[in-house]
Amino acid sequence: MTTRIAPGVGANLLGQHSAERNQDATAYVGNLDPQVSEELLWELFVQAGPVVNVYVPKDRVTNLHQGYGFVEFRSEEDADYAIKVLNMIKLYGKPIRVNKASQDKKSLDVGANLFIGNLDPDVDEKLLYDTFSAFGVIVTNPKENWM
Repeated sequence: MTTRIAPGVGANLLGQHSAERNQDATAYVGNLDPQVSEELLWELFVQAGPVVNVYVPKDRVTNLHQGYGFVEFRSEEDADYAIKVLNMIKLYGKPIRVNKASQDKKSLDVGANLFIGNLDPDVDEKLLYDTFSAFGVIVTNPKENWM
């Protein structure tokens, strides 16, 4: 039986139903090109193992995704394998970052807030995110704070 995913099917991966998600069997996928869809992620990740769900959060105003998503597998072993074989694979010319979604919680214990000042006006939140996500999982998106 082949299962197809429709946009928004993964909505139960975050928010009020996040407790139902198997964090250890879920991969975080970042650095996604704007053209990448939930369907494309499903088709890519199902090559590595049985996918239970795919969720790519979208901006409420623009309805565009925010450059990251989550892929839940049937087992932790499937997620680990997908992380090994799909991390840094290029989609639309951009290498995707794939790691354990459960690392988000662990990194909160050793994480830090980073203040970056004196930035050029052309530097936006996306550029900051893209630059610093190379060093680890960013738990909250960069924010502009005006003093």
